[in-house]
Amino acid sequence: MSWPLAAGLSAVAAAAGGSLYYACSVPASQMLGPTLVRGPADRPRIALTFDDGPARPSTEQILDTLRREQVPAAFFVCGKNVERYPEVVRRIQAEGHTLGNHTYSHPLLYLKGRARIAAEIDRTQAAIEHAVGERPRLFRPPYGVRWFGLFPLLRERGLSVVQWSDTGFDWKENGPAEIARLALRNLKSGSVILLHDGREPREPQEVDACATVEALPMIIEGARKAGLEWVSVKEFLH
Repeated sequence: MSWPLAAGLSAVAAAAGGSLYYACSVPASQMLGPTLVRGPADRPRIALTFDDGPARPSTEQILDTLRREQVPAAFFVCGKNVERYPEVVRRIQAEGHTLGNHTYSHPLLYLKGRARIAAEIDRTQAAIEHAVGERPRLFRPPYGVRWFGLFPLLRERGLSVVQWSDTGFDWKENGPAEIARLALRNLKSGSVILLHDGREPREPQEVDACATVEALPMIIEGARKAGLEWVSVKEFLH
């Protein structure tokens, strides 16, 4: 957990108590607005999602694996990174994956005003449209944190919130085997997995996500051995 997230969580928890913390911070919460956390459990389908990219070389390495294994994914991209690597965003779209909005600069949304939140969303929508010619319909808030005023803004823009049910905790200093183990440990029909192909916008631009890159084939194989089918997260919204 990064220090701004830890500080934000502590401040909110101390100031407003557990119910506000749950509403804003727990991925499964529906208190502030409708949020996809997992898909229906009636069929053995699961979805793969990535946050914080695009980045080099990790996003391209992940795309290589997804193409080889014929697995669809959703990439929730930061607008600032889209501006850095528009050609990678174009490859994501060209290879049939889904693009989602993950804000422009990856801020913690606690206590942010409507204008600031809107600017983060709109600047990213514009960056993605400039890169690929269309705007995404999915949104994932940084750190999974929602705040008051966010959902009305998303409704105005036709954006749906997608969170996650499972993660490999690859933002921590876990090795590939541990990332795969954590991602697979509670996997079941309808799971939405969170991984990271990049990190929030910062310098240097080169990002070391090699542990995630190495873990990905193990995650794909492990899910298939469990009899689960990889599908686009968009299928869970229908």
